[in-house]
Amino acid sequence: MLQKLRSKTNKPTLNLPPGPFKLPFIGNLHLLAGSNPAHRTLGDLANKYGPLMSLQLGEVNTVVVSSPEAAKPFLKTHDAIFASRPSFLATEISCYGNSDIAFSPYGEYWRQLRKICTLELLSPQRVKSFRPIREEEVLKLCKWIALNEGLPINLTDEVGKTSYDIMVRTTVGKMSNEQTKFLSMIKEGIENFSLFQIDDIFPSKKFIHLMSGSKKRVERLHEKIDWMMGSIIDEGRREKAATTDHDGEKHENLLHVLLKVQDSGPEVPLTTDNIKSVLLYLPIFH
Repeated sequence: MLQKLRSKTNKPTLNLPPGPFKLPFIGNLHLLAGSNPAHRTLGDLANKYGPLMSLQLGEVNTVVVSSPEAAKPFLKTHDAIFASRPSFLATEISCYGNSDIAFSPYGEYWRQLRKICTLELLSPQRVKSFRPIREEEVLKLCKWIALNEGLPINLTDEVGKTSYDIMVRTTVGKMSNEQTKFLSMIKEGIENFSLFQIDDIFPSKKFIHLMSGSKKRVERLHEKIDWMMGSIIDEGRREKAATTDHDGEKHENLLHVLLKVQDSGPEVPLTTDNIKSVLLYLPIFH
């Protein structure tokens, strides 16, 4: 206990912007717990404390920027320093140590992923090559609507299913029972991203992690997804080995493209886990 008190006493004081009074342990979390949307609450606080304001969310010090003038140093002058996203429990586990392009730290690896996405995965030529898949899935949707003429339908759900089917087919190829399972797991993974994880705001409080059970839940899902992704990649390697270069380019999906990049020996090595991470969330976040 004395050691902890000593470490707190010797802890340097941060030169933070002004902000509301902090409660012990939870900091300013109580201010975001009302019925108002978070952006409205933050806007009201910014009107009181200024366009550059500090909040303490549990153990995490947060700076809130709420005007174009105050944001300019972060987005232009010092943009490289603030380019990386924070690491969260769900992304750290599900994205193989934040190795997908959306959550990987700014650096050589991220720049290589951006180059691969721009020149290989999301190029105009690549997007055009997937046009038959999009047309086929949209035609299936139109036929389903025609079959249900005069009946109440949930078009939102069906359009969502069509979008996910296009995503899976362009990413890993033909639809199958395995791909359908893969799709349901991806949806569950996205839900984990959108959930508030108390572990993220109390990173050093292990007893909170045990009580919440969030880490165990995310890890169980990740184990299933990892096994599924491993079998999909193995199948992709077999397909790639069985096709000629001309036929391969004609019927390439995003998995085949990433395997080809991996075999070419890029400047920053692309591991199998990196490929899994990119395949899982590239079509969703981009």
